[in-house]
Amino acid sequence: MTRQQVLDLYFMDARCKLIELAAFLDRVDRGTGDADFRLAAFRDAMKHLADGDARRAEAVLLSFSDPTPEPIAKAPGKGAVGAWPGKPV
Repeated sequence: MTRQQVLDLYFMDARCKLIELAAFLDRVDRGTGDADFRLAAFRDAMKHLADGDARRAEAVLLSFSDPTPEPIAKAPGKGAVGAWPGKPV
């Protein structure tokens, strides 16, 4: 596809998602109390969006991923939380 075709097909969807992300961050900023590891992972992932690297999607995914090679014996909770809590904040 040409860049023009990609823009024609996906721009409005990407624009909507970007606005939703901005609204999410506004809500987080208005909230009280301390944030946990998920916000740190989210902010780390956002840094990759503007770096111009052609592998941004991979870098964003890795920002949320557990880099350890061995699986854990038992999940710490009932469900996924979307980010690895072991990353330094």
